[in-house]
Amino acid sequence: MSEHKIPSWISFRVKPEEYQKIQGLFSKTTHRKLSEYARNVLLQKPVIFKIRNESADQFLIEMIGLKKELNAIGNNYNQAVRKLHTLNHISEVKWWLNSHEQLHQSFLQLTEVIYQKLNEIHRQWSSE
Repeated sequence: MSEHKIPSWISFRVKPEEYQKIQGLFSKTTHRKLSEYARNVLLQKPVIFKIRNESADQFLIEMIGLKKELNAIGNNYNQAVRKLHTLNHISEVKWWLNSHEQLHQSFLQLTEVIYQKLNEIHRQWSSE
């Protein structure tokens, strides 16, 4: 007959200020569960702490703002170009649109590349 080992419970009370301190330390680690963190501390196993780079955090905040602004500019630009396309009766507008179409496409492509890079940076830095 195989013997099943049943996990044991350890339960204890802490003062509110002790709990806040434990939570503060726990929140700075890579552990997802407080029990996992507590087990590692009590058994003197390694605990991995997250290190935040404040300048990188500030950069990320600024990049998120730029990403939103870039998206808004791109939307406004597209709306303006669509509106110009509806003004077919004005020959100068039609000529201008046709002569600047390559510039328009280049702008859209570059905007998309920048937007994707900002998303990639955001994903990388948010997961650290």
